[in-house]
Parts: sequence; structure tokens; C-alpha cells
Amino acid sequence: MKKLILIMMVMSVTVSQAQSDKKKVAVLNIDTKGLNYEPGSMGNLVRLELEKLNLFEVVDRYDVEYLVKKNGLDINGCFGKICLVEMGKHLRVDKMFSGSVEMIGEKIIIQFRMIDVHSESIEGSQVKEFLNLPKNLQEMISMTLNEMYQRPINKEIERELTALNDFDNFRNNPGRYRLQNDGPRMGFTVFTGQIVGTLKGSTIDGGYGLSNTTMFQFGYQFEKQYLNEGRFQALFEFIPMITGLDKRLIIPSFTLMNGIRDNKSGWEFGIGPTFNVIRLKNGYIDRNGNWYDSRIDGVELFDHQRFDSRGTLNFSTGFIIAFGKTFRSGKLNIPLNAFWIPSDSGNRFGISFGFNAKNDDRYKEL
Repeated sequence: MKKLILIMMVMSVTVSQAQSDKKKVAVLNIDTKGLNYEPGSMGNLVRLELEKLNLFEVVDRYDVEYLVKKNGLDINGCFGKICLVEMGKHLRVDKMFSGSVEMIGEKIIIQFRMIDVHSESIEGSQVKEFLNLPKNLQEMISMTLNEMYQRPINKEIERELTALNDFDNFRNNPGRYRLQNDGPRMGFTVFTGQIVGTLKGSTIDGGYGLSNTTMFQFGYQFEKQYLNEGRFQALFEFIPMITGLDKRLIIPSFTLMNGIRDNKSGWEFGIGPTFNVIRLKNGYIDRNGNWYDSRIDGVELFDHQRFDSRGTLNFSTGFIIAFGKTFRSGKLNIPLNAFWIPSDSGNRFGISFGFNAKNDDRYKEL
């Protein structure tokens, strides 16, 4: 029991000694420009983050207010070294911490300085630039302080707060849970399976007389990002397209897809229904798969509808599976996607690409 009490006393003395070894630091106001923060409020925020480092004995905000009032000090506009040294001597601290947080154009620039009161010199300083993301100001201050004192920082968060043309995420697109990112799409699609016979068949027999089944297509993608958290975005896409103009055909379609995109790499995946307007003809087939326009006496026939150039316009449905990657060039997005549409009559495969420019109103609340 005596040994336990002795160990606790030694630990208590050790902790007290460690605490007494810390230099006493005071934070007054932090200069602000272009932000909805008063210098006093910014000073309180910086004081909180500086205390989290556990490197100094940071004077409590209420103690600072009391000492300033007691000594009749005017700390308004006190941001320079001479003034801060004088204030530090009145407050009886070892160091004074000051700096500025300014919005300049599309940047938030944070500059911090630590001033040694006894030597009347600047002991250390740090300047760091961030995107204009005021809602992430506390993270920016914490990151700047950690970098100032060689503490590890999260490189992914740093990229999200500093990289101008990074993929959208909940940091660089604050308060915007629904985003619009539209743009033209174009590419090629190829048909396989039974439908190839109709496409290459004679027009007399209901075919299209094509030499190959690869067709150009173009359209427009309307995209909504309805969730935007961490590394991932959830997407809803509506894509109307026209296929076959290079074959003297007009095959309209529209596709609805739900998908997900990785903010960090740009890879994305989506699935959903697709609807096409094609010509279908009613007829009959026998047990051997032979097609007939009308019934033949004595032959067992089954009602059947097929893709036929002589038919009437009808809606055809399918299911699309797509994946791809979005590349960035400045504010320009360049999506490249591959897709697959399976069906009983054959498969469709294709590649599409496009471009769109990201709106830069990232600070506007919906």
C-alpha cells in the first residue's frame, strides 16, 4: 500500500513538473479580412486549436480578458511584434501567438507567428493557402498549426482543402447536396446475336442491309449528385441519345441510371433501365424458328414479334450496366465509359465519352 502511494506521488510530481516546463502562451485577437469572423472570435478559435497541440500552457480566454481589463490594455489592432511583446510583458507570459486569416480572391490564406516575449523576436511562422471554404476553417487552422510544429497531417484532407480542381467531396463542395454536372456524350455501339441477321439482312425480308453493326451515337447526359460524403458520390443520370445516323437510321433512346463515383480516383459504376424506339413486326414462327408474315394452313405456328424494318414504331426496354472513369483537366471533366446491354436477341456493347465544365458556385447554398 505504501509503495502504491509512493508511486502515485511520484507520478503526480512528474506530471506537475511536465506541466510547469511548458511555456506560457497568450493569444489575443487574430486579424481577419473578407470573412464573417471578428478578430476576437478568430482568436478564440485559434486558441482552442493551439491548446489541442498540448505543447504550451495556453492562457484561458477568460484570464486574458481579466488581465487585459485589469491592466487597462487596448488590444484592438495589436497584431505587430512590438505591440505583442509589450502586451506579453503585461500579461507575464513567455510567448505571444498572433497572425491573420484572410480571404483573397478564391483563396483563404492563414498566416501564424509565435513571438518570444523575452528575446522580443519571432520564434516561428507558418503560411498556408486553402480553397475558399469558410465552413472548413477550423480544419484549416488545425492543419496549419500541426504543420507549423511538424505534427503529422492527413494528406487526403489537405488535398481536398487545397487542390483547386479536385473531384467533388463534402469538403470542397460544402452545403451542396444536389449538384448538376451535365454535358454532351458521344461514342459507338455494336450489336451481337440474332439482331445482327436483321441489321445485315435484305430490306425485302425486313432487314436493313448494313455491312456492319457498329453505329455512332450521340446525346446529352443530365446528372444529379444527390449524396456527396467522404470519397463517394451517389449519382442519378438521365441520358437521351440518337443512334445510327451514320447508317441513315434514327434510333432514339433514353436511359435512367443510378450509380456511384469515387471522388479520389474518378472511377464510377452505374446500372438502370434503357428505353429504345424501334420498328417491330408481328408474325409467326414454326418449331424450327422459321419466320412467316401470315398463317400457313397445316403448319403449327406461334405468334411472334421481331425487329423488322417493315414494322411499326414501338418501345423496347432493356437493362444497362456501365462503368468508367472521369478525367480532370482544370475545370473540365472528361468522362470515358463502357456499357453493356444484355437481351435475349443479342447483346449490345459500347463506349462513350464526353465533356462538361464544373460550375464554380461551390459556395452557394441550395
